[in-house]
Amino acid sequence: MRDSHSNQFALLRQRRFAPFFWTQFAGAANDNLFKFAFTVMVTYQLSVSWLQPSMAGLVIGALFILPFLLFSATSGQLADKFEKTAIIRFVKNLEIAIMLLAGAGFMAGHAALLLACVFLMGLHSTLFGPVKFAYLPQALSERELTGGNGMVEMGTFVAILLGNVAGGLLVAMPGIGHTAVALACLGLALAGRLAAQFIPKAPATDPGLVVNWNPVSETWRNLKLAHGNIVVFRSLLGISWMWFFGAVFLSQFPSFAKDVLHGDAQVASALLVVFSIGIGVGSLLCEVFSRRHVEIGLVPLGAIGMSVCAAELFLSTYHLPPVAVIGLREFLSHHAYWRVMLDLFLLSLSAGLFSVPMYALIQMRSQPTHRARIIAANNILNALFMIVSALLAGALLAAGFTVPQIFLFTAIANAVVAFYIFLLVPEYLLRCVAWVLSRCVYRFKVRGDEHIPTQGAAILACNHVSFVDAVLLMAASPRPIYFLMDHRIFRVPVLGWLFRLAKAIPVAPQKDDPATYDAAFERAAQVLKEGDLLAIFPEGGITRDGQLQPFKGGIMKIVERAQADGVQAPVVPMALTHLWGSYFSRIEQGGAMVRPFRRGLWSRVGLNVGQPVAAAQAQPEPLRAQVAGLLAMG
Repeated sequence: MRDSHSNQFALLRQRRFAPFFWTQFAGAANDNLFKFAFTVMVTYQLSVSWLQPSMAGLVIGALFILPFLLFSATSGQLADKFEKTAIIRFVKNLEIAIMLLAGAGFMAGHAALLLACVFLMGLHSTLFGPVKFAYLPQALSERELTGGNGMVEMGTFVAILLGNVAGGLLVAMPGIGHTAVALACLGLALAGRLAAQFIPKAPATDPGLVVNWNPVSETWRNLKLAHGNIVVFRSLLGISWMWFFGAVFLSQFPSFAKDVLHGDAQVASALLVVFSIGIGVGSLLCEVFSRRHVEIGLVPLGAIGMSVCAAELFLSTYHLPPVAVIGLREFLSHHAYWRVMLDLFLLSLSAGLFSVPMYALIQMRSQPTHRARIIAANNILNALFMIVSALLAGALLAAGFTVPQIFLFTAIANAVVAFYIFLLVPEYLLRCVAWVLSRCVYRFKVRGDEHIPTQGAAILACNHVSFVDAVLLMAASPRPIYFLMDHRIFRVPVLGWLFRLAKAIPVAPQKDDPATYDAAFERAAQVLKEGDLLAIFPEGGITRDGQLQPFKGGIMKIVERAQADGVQAPVVPMALTHLWGSYFSRIEQGGAMVRPFRRGLWSRVGLNVGQPVAAAQAQPEPLRAQVAGLLAMG
């Protein structure tokens, strides 16, 4: 199998990922080397009457973002219509041409020409963005998608960091600084183009698409297209909010270092280094924490970390020593500043946990035919949110807020926004509960999870051991699952609310409540018709003695109804192991959820998943025998 490697770093040895990774790495490094060197040049070295040093960073940043607003919609269409590797190579050729112009601008000290190159590099990044994120799900499997996105996110922030550092050092070299910057920018562009030559072909996903060249109407159309899948659209908003959040901190680092930490320019650079490393570490941890699936349960954890650490960063400024302006060495010698650095590191790490699963979810859930246009819509929203972020930060400063108070305001705003998003899309919260239960309460091991279909309708048939069986199945599946469950479980405090939030389907015996019985099978048929996963516990109730009970005929009714609707949904047998006797299961001497520590903490439980069975062969007795066989595996 192509995803049999041990971890995400092994992707760097594979042609389908490594050339692409180094192409985007070189591009991100070049963007930031060029922009930072130009900013330093017009701030300290050139005297340009129409571009004041205090405005240089703002103007350069705005010019770079402008193409994202103007051309993202068009670039998304091109990425869907044409073969992606050809687009990447074209963009890298364009980068070489832009860097030749920029080299002339640096050599001549021509600010206007360099400003034009800033806009063109923004166009270069606008064209590359949609094809970059649309390429990954074509090259990687679902099990590799989180790790691949984590590598790209990590690589991007490391490249940003190295580009800024190199740009500042090179442009400051006496006598040869401008020439060195020109050569470095051209060298990175050539390196990126060379790496792009080895990227395998990625076929067009919608070659018949007719390109709409009107950016306004196409931008609106892209946003409507993204809104067609509400989970995807709200994930786009979540990513854009992360850029809003991050832009507040990045834009205030110089003022924070100077006015609050009393540090020099080296201290400001150290803050950027810590922030970039934190993002990279958080991005890489996503695969470790997700067990190589798209695990959006990490998103609420990231959101909590962002707010808590931003608030703690505000509190840490009350304990700083009263010192004059200090350099990096003295800065690092005070333990109070280490608290600030730790807060910043954990904040950015949390942002990595927050963003990477969302990117992977968008790639996995978007229709392949218009995936790049969805990414383009995301780029438009990102640009808008970053502009609003700059305006809001400026307004707060004008209103008399200090930089730490802006950080606290952002922490509170993040908590409010995150809570609102998780109420609108409860799947994030549900997956978070499942993640915590399966990793912090139990040691949950899944075997055979490759048999859970990543696309199309399927019926999951599992034994029923405890009140949290459904939560553990959620943790094992990369896709949402709709559960057909005994109506009595909805009366259990907390768990009942959780299952209602998960849109579980209550079912009652036909003789007791025929209306609920019929409605349950009607809803189950609709789930399969829509191509989703339906889980059923064929025993009809939680075991009272730990033994596998006889399977009832409800599963046959579901299969027959699906076939009548023209849906051939395979049945996937599953067996939960080692749950009997745990806190959430019944025990022979009493009920469930008594004596919380009767099995100790972090007890080992498992899920064994068997190969899918054709719907026509899913008879209760043979299916029970398969589940019994999976149970025997331990």
